[in-house]
Amino acid sequence: MQELQTIELETNPNPTAAVIWLHGLGASGHDFEPVVPELGLPDNAAVRFIFPHAPNMPVTINGGMTMPAWYDIKAMDIDRVVDTDQLMASSDAVAKLVDREIERGVKSENIVIAGFSQGGAVAYELGLSYPKRLAGIIALSTYFATAKTVKCSEANHDIPIRIYHGTFDPMVPEALGRQSVEKLQDMGFEPTYETYPMEHSVCMEEIVDIGKFLRDNVL
Repeated sequence: MQELQTIELETNPNPTAAVIWLHGLGASGHDFEPVVPELGLPDNAAVRFIFPHAPNMPVTINGGMTMPAWYDIKAMDIDRVVDTDQLMASSDAVAKLVDREIERGVKSENIVIAGFSQGGAVAYELGLSYPKRLAGIIALSTYFATAKTVKCSEANHDIPIRIYHGTFDPMVPEALGRQSVEKLQDMGFEPTYETYPMEHSVCMEEIVDIGKFLRDNVL
């Protein structure tokens, strides 16, 4: 996969922490830009937010239409039939963004991987397998597509994981969020799980909770 194009926002010069935030199917890196000022971060926090754009590819469930996607979804049954090779390629491409942040002086343990829907599935794969310690995984309205194949790293054997889901989500049923929790617990992780009365979206209460997680783990 080619190098990902990104949008970057810095809350202050010389960032000491970074959040790499992956959008959902058919969206772009611009999707979560407006969230940053709403997170309630301290005025002196120096965080670099990185919003990559997914590459364009045909998506089977949308009639083969080409659109921004981290991987192809072949069927929308409860377990999701996805192109795992493409998901892994996306994970590898985002890992290069993590590597770049480390090269720029941000410690790996101050880097959070966040993802919404498709982006969340990539966040699980990358966050659990990355060879250096990360600050956490934020999984929004998503599912754990590679639970059976992910190769977890020792460095992130107890990585903080926050899972957020809408109880009225018609696209990714809330049952998939709870299923992710169970799979992670079976693997020895201790994720936290929060739900909100919303559909396949984000809400202010959720954004406030994400801000608290960032304050507690990287600031």
